[in-house]
Amino acid sequence: MTDAAEQHPVSRREIVSFRVANQDFCIDIGSVREIRGWTPTTVLPHAPPYVTGVMNLRGAVLPVVDLSARLGLGPTEPSPRHVIIIVMIEEMTAGLLVDAVSDILTVNGEEIKPTPDVAAGPAKTLVEGVLAIDERLIRLIDLGRVFPDHERGEP
Repeated sequence: MTDAAEQHPVSRREIVSFRVANQDFCIDIGSVREIRGWTPTTVLPHAPPYVTGVMNLRGAVLPVVDLSARLGLGPTEPSPRHVIIIVMIEEMTAGLLVDAVSDILTVNGEEIKPTPDVAAGPAKTLVEGVLAIDERLIRLIDLGRVFPDHERGEP
């Protein structure tokens, strides 16, 4: 007979942590394609308010989301100190405007706790879970909900 630890091995996840509006967030490293310095974007008329515009990345045009605005934390005034995390969301490549990338961490899957029920609005729908690392609480972003209707072409 095997013990429970052998039947259910601990799932390890690598995450990239970053700062948005003086808050700590993270995403799964498997979704990250690259991290770039801020470059101005081209505004698209009628885009959702959290989309800063589009950028050209080696011939591919991709949307850039102001993650602070998307999370309801207010719009970002981009400056050269900001970075864009290029991510894959299903078949779509997009950029996430953040203040700074902090770290790459390896965590156990069981360390990710569910988002508390007190969260509402974008915080509840965009945050998949919460990690306690050292003295910080880091929220795990659900990238699939950053562009919830991208397959249907809706904002």
